[in-house]
Formats: sequence, C-alpha cells, structure tokens
Amino acid sequence: MATVKRDYYEVLSVTRTATGEELKKSYRRLAVQYHPDKNPGDPKAEEKFKELGEAYDILNDPDKRAAYDRYGHAAFAQGTAGAGRGQAGGIDPFDLFREVFGGQGGGDGGAGGIFEQFFGGQGRAADRDGRQRGSDLRYDLQITLEEAAAGVEKEIEVNKMATCDVCTGTGAEAGSQAVQCRTCHGRGQVITSRGFFQVSQTCPRCQGTGTIIENPCKKCKGEGRLERTSTIKLKIPAGIENSARLRSTRNGEAGIRGGPAGDLYVVIHIAEHAIFQREEDSLYCEVPISFMTAALGGEIQVPTLEGKASLKIPAGTQGSTMFKLRSKGMPDLNTKVRGDLLTRVMVEVPTKLNAEQRQKLEEFAALCGEENSPMHKSFFDKAKEFFR
Repeated sequence: MATVKRDYYEVLSVTRTATGEELKKSYRRLAVQYHPDKNPGDPKAEEKFKELGEAYDILNDPDKRAAYDRYGHAAFAQGTAGAGRGQAGGIDPFDLFREVFGGQGGGDGGAGGIFEQFFGGQGRAADRDGRQRGSDLRYDLQITLEEAAAGVEKEIEVNKMATCDVCTGTGAEAGSQAVQCRTCHGRGQVITSRGFFQVSQTCPRCQGTGTIIENPCKKCKGEGRLERTSTIKLKIPAGIENSARLRSTRNGEAGIRGGPAGDLYVVIHIAEHAIFQREEDSLYCEVPISFMTAALGGEIQVPTLEGKASLKIPAGTQGSTMFKLRSKGMPDLNTKVRGDLLTRVMVEVPTKLNAEQRQKLEEFAALCGEENSPMHKSFFDKAKEFFR
C-alpha cells in the first residue's frame, strides 16, 4: 500500500501564507527537535527529520512552492505536466540542516553541533584567534545492580581528540604566530557575486576566524589536537538509576587551537539482575517455599544485595503472599535512605509422588475438608450461578 504524503505546510506547522522567514523559523525549531543525533535509535524521529527537509526544500524555493501550490505532490511526480523544477525528496536532509544552521549541523550559534544542544553544551563558535570549544562526547557504561546500590569508582577509556603535546594546543610551531588571512583580509567572510546578488560566505581558508597560522605544527597540522585514548576515573554514586547521565567536565574533546575542552557525558545502563527487579528504591524478588513450610510455617533464607536474611513464614501462608524486608532495597540517591525488599513466596507443588506419598496426601485431603480451604469455599460460593 502506497504511503500517503502529508501536506508540506502541515509538516512544517505553518499556514499556506507563511513568509520565507516563518518557514525557516519553523523548520529550525522542528529540525532540532527531530534530529537523529537528538533521538538516537528512533526511526520515527529520523523519518520526520527527512520529511521536514523535503518540505522545507520545496516551500523555500519560490518556483517549487508555486508548482506545489498549484498541483500539490503531483507537481513532483515523474511524468506529470507542470512538474516545475525537479522532484521533491532529492535533497539530503543533513546537508540542508547544515546549510540552514551555518555549516556544522548545529544550533543558532552557527558552529555548535546538534550534539551539544542535546547535552547542554555551550556551542563551538571559533573566536578571532581560531580558538574553538571542543565537542561534547557521550559514553555508555554498563554496571551491575550491586554496583548501583553501593556506589563504585570506574576507569573508562575514551578515544578522543586531545591537546597536541608538541604545540600545547596552539597549532603553531615554536616562534610562529597567527597572522591576518590574506583571502578575507581578517573579516572571516568572503563575498561572491551571483548575477544581481552578492552572497557572503565563511572564508574557506581561515574558516571564519580571520587569521591563519604562518607555520602550523607539523604533528597536529595546525589544529592543536591529536586523536588518542584517555583513561578517565568516574565516581558513580550509590542509588543511581538506569539511564542516568553523569557529566565529567572538560573531559570531552580538546578545543581547536587551545580552545576549551568539551564535556564527557556518561550514560549509565544497569544490567538486568538474575534475581531482583527494581522499582525506584524498592527491590522485588520471588522465593519458592515447600508446601509443608507454607502449611506449617517456618523460617527461610532469602537473598539480599548484601547476602542472605531470615524470613519467618506464618502457618497457612498462601501462594504469592508478599513479605516486606525493611531497608533491604536500594538507597535513595539524595538522602541515602534505603528502600525495602519485597519478597513474594511461591508455593511449590510436588511433581512426582510415589504410592505411599500419594496415599498419605489423599488421607490428608480427606481430613482437611472445606473448613481448611477458605479461599476455595469463598470462590465457589461466588461462582455458584455458573455451575447450575
């Protein structure tokens, strides 16, 4: 079944009379919201991002917009009369995003990446000396439930751009310095003429800084940083929750030409436990008990994160009864007060009986009668009408 395309004005959340500036403003807002970097692993967000790029590419072009207003999506179908200037969907949505946001796929700062917007970075616009803030990085770390409960210190290895040890981040050989760019004469922008129009673009030689290094560092080629593996110590607090994000300041990528480093964001993933399930500060587990223990009562051993604990089972305990062990759960991240461990007992029924065992159980059943099966009696009293 063919997919029905949505109206491009609806996609961009604008009216059919929207101005070019209104189109651009709405596209920028929605493109940041649905950018794949901000929604990792979400195919729906990626599809919406592509749809936004297609809609904006058509409506932002006066000729394409006129054709679309007249013929709709049919204006860009193969072989349709009045198809205008080419087909819809030919634009790379990421190229369009970079074009609208100033070349780096980032936010209003022009050079800041979408990744920094997601994690709260400060943008990476270069200053007049070419210094530029390094990118923020993400690291996914898996820990055990026991480590999450007690807190733990981890060492992680991150492959990243680090400050060059030869030029110490300046990007220049010893004795060299930054001089005015001869291409843009220090303005950081170059102006080109296209017919009646003049277009200002970032200088391709100095990348908008207005300066270049006379004699770049041979080791880092003037960037002031090199790729290497760094070992970082990370302290994980007790009580941390799954998907929590820890910020390690200035442990992201080194800045360009001595700019400040970005931050490292570590996303915590708590591995599934073989026994316990967690719900906020409470832990849950199921423990099997024998039919005799349930009937006669007794004391059993139950697991906790610190070892084992004793639990008294009253005589006549029914299956699925929940018992609470106070302060045996997870600690609260802020107060460190521990939650509870809730243990559900599951009564085991013997699966293999010899002749003697079967005879004894039948004698036991005959002796019990309905007075020893209150749940059984209550249920069938309520269900009498179904058995007429």
